[in-house]
Amino acid sequence: MGKIITALFVSLCLLPITYSDAQTHAGRVDKNGGHKDKNTGEYHCHNEPCFTIHKQSSDAVDEAIEEGREVVLLYNRHDWKHWSDFDKDCMNTRHEILNDQAVKGSQKYSPDGCYVSRGEWHDPFSGKVITRASDLDVDHVIPLKWAHTHGGATWSAEKKEQFANDPDNLLAVDDGLNQQKGAKGPTEWMPPNHGYRCDYLRHWQSVLAKYSSLKMTAKENRIYQKQLKACKI
Repeated sequence: MGKIITALFVSLCLLPITYSDAQTHAGRVDKNGGHKDKNTGEYHCHNEPCFTIHKQSSDAVDEAIEEGREVVLLYNRHDWKHWSDFDKDCMNTRHEILNDQAVKGSQKYSPDGCYVSRGEWHDPFSGKVITRASDLDVDHVIPLKWAHTHGGATWSAEKKEQFANDPDNLLAVDDGLNQQKGAKGPTEWMPPNHGYRCDYLRHWQSVLAKYSSLKMTAKENRIYQKQLKACKI
């Protein structure tokens, strides 16, 4: 079993970090020699020991991924801003997905048009038809926490938000099955609908290709490749 590293670095190591001259923008530095920019959410290193601390944490992550060991960093779901409304039409990402993935013409909306309340969805996880939006979760095919612990922890706030709202990684599914899945990858959990499992693996393959900095551990990848081979992918 791959060794699990629990990296309990100070909070600055877990924030997107950039390096800049202390005079380029306002803001006091903390005791570690850096501070968080309120506008971007990025943590800026200005002095030591910030530079050294960040390099150590980054090196540890790179080494663990290279050696196929699991890296467990402090995860906060709020750092991955999801259900945004990028086009400002009052319908957030969750409801955009519910709208787009429902059978055309079946959607029923809230009076203001901002929410989908009913429709007809063919849930790939269970193979069943669901008609109430409240019975659906919008699943992150690659879960946010999985992404965080497999290379996404050091992404910028903007990239985390992009990933958390990317339609290519979102699927309207039975809420109970989504909760059962949690943050598990395909080597630990697969949809009970056997007829969909190979498509699910292909979906993972597609999103991993899009976000190439996300890497499975060596053990996970061995199992995953066997799963793909069984599907003749």
